[in-house]
Amino acid sequence: MANYKTKYIFVTGGVVSSLGKGITAASIGVLLKARGLKVNILKLDPYLNVDPGTMSPYQHGEVFVTVDGAETDLDLGHYERFIDQETHCTNNVTSGKVYESVLNAERRGDYLGKTVQVVPHITNEIKRRIHLVSDGYDVVIVEVGGTVGDIESLPFLESIRQLRLDCGRENVLYVHVTLVPYIRAAEEMKTKPTQHSVMKLREIGIEPSILICRMEKALTNDLKNKISLFCNVETRAVFDERDVGSSIYEVPLLLQAQNLDGLILEYLGLKAKSSKLKVWEDMVYKCRFPKHKTTIAVAGKYTELKDAYKSIWEALKHGGVGNDTHVEIRYIDAESENAEESLKSVDGILVPGGFGDRGIEGKIRAIQIARENNIPFFGICLGMQCAVIEFARNVLGWKSANSSEFDKKTKYPVIHIMADQENVKNMGGTMRLGGYKCEVIKDTFARRAYKKDNIIERHRHRYEFNNKFKIAMCKKGLRIAGVNPQRKLVEIVEIANHPWFVGVQFHPEFLSRPLRPHPLFNDFVAASLKIRQEKEKKYDKQNS
Repeated sequence: MANYKTKYIFVTGGVVSSLGKGITAASIGVLLKARGLKVNILKLDPYLNVDPGTMSPYQHGEVFVTVDGAETDLDLGHYERFIDQETHCTNNVTSGKVYESVLNAERRGDYLGKTVQVVPHITNEIKRRIHLVSDGYDVVIVEVGGTVGDIESLPFLESIRQLRLDCGRENVLYVHVTLVPYIRAAEEMKTKPTQHSVMKLREIGIEPSILICRMEKALTNDLKNKISLFCNVETRAVFDERDVGSSIYEVPLLLQAQNLDGLILEYLGLKAKSSKLKVWEDMVYKCRFPKHKTTIAVAGKYTELKDAYKSIWEALKHGGVGNDTHVEIRYIDAESENAEESLKSVDGILVPGGFGDRGIEGKIRAIQIARENNIPFFGICLGMQCAVIEFARNVLGWKSANSSEFDKKTKYPVIHIMADQENVKNMGGTMRLGGYKCEVIKDTFARRAYKKDNIIERHRHRYEFNNKFKIAMCKKGLRIAGVNPQRKLVEIVEIANHPWFVGVQFHPEFLSRPLRPHPLFNDFVAASLKIRQEKEKKYDKQNS
């Protein structure tokens, strides 16, 4: 049974994709939480995959993993970072999940012989999943993926149209994010795409109350009045969401300056406290005006697609905030011929996770450069596994050492498949996923970062450190810094005789927040900054 004391804000997008609906929805969440309201947030994805877990990053960008082990859309990462609360499997609904649920119900005979149709069966299932995340919250923000006019998103749009009838007009608000392009040849901004986008929404029975206009330049009052007239919204409900320069975390402040939160409260009939965003404002100030600078390389294989490493990018920026430092991030293709020269010039090297053998030798070479040149190194998931392989090959002399993922016949499988993964047939949702405990060993880089003995971090992998080789590797200087207490799986490896060298089997980037940088990212940036400052001192001394 739905709780109609909950208010619903539905965020749709028009004209083109990649407008930043997720950041806009998350920013609304920040503003309402700052007013003392309890907020939850949900993403509706129109694709037919059950989840994005089996998609290539080129198709969908990063897969964000929740604490309960759901592989979800990267926008859930924005939600967690902005509103600073955990999401779960229920916070991401795909067409694949909806149709799977309805078809399974039909096979069980739940529909009593009725013809199963998009309306009402698919739409009812979508509405059920929206209500599922509503209990106990003042406001639920629902982002509808895709672009208005897409065939795939029609069932979701029909569902949110019905919800206004189900819940009452006073409990539902439609926010439409749209594009107002600047035509350089004509030197003017055009509102026609926005008019057509709103027209498309109105054709299916949805009339937005608020328009968030994405643009390069500020909207003039004349343009706002024109949009208001042709889109049937109040002029004060036409908001300017320009591209921000230094940080996406400026967006909530940009919208608050135009009283978006006040208008939302008015339209929904909500009473709330005055806004408290001082801490957020201080964080944004540090993003815009840092005191220091350091350069960190991300050596991977999806370097031309920033969304593939979205959470890592943000976590490095958070580490920069924690150290009052601008982090210049250089994406370096691990397979590039010029990678070695580029890597030797940076202050820190991060090797991210991934799957498959493409780029592996380049990543291993990047780790060797970090280890031999005393460059701070951070390896995440596959990056940690590559660090183990590199150590085995170049320190222990096991030249054929490898992961059994890449060489099933290797004499030294220092990374091997987990026992419970050996007979897995289905690829989707079957890895070691979600939050698992780790005991952090004293007198290690990790322990100094976390400042506690027990942590829970999120995982997404099938392969692990092979404990058969642990003693031999530790004798040569590899340090085990974290272990899962239940299964004795190695979670963190380090090299002690190094400025900062840490590899982790989990994904710490998923827990980093702009107001609470993840401890490992914070210390990695600090170590990289120290190297930068030592270089500058050396340079100044040589040139004095």
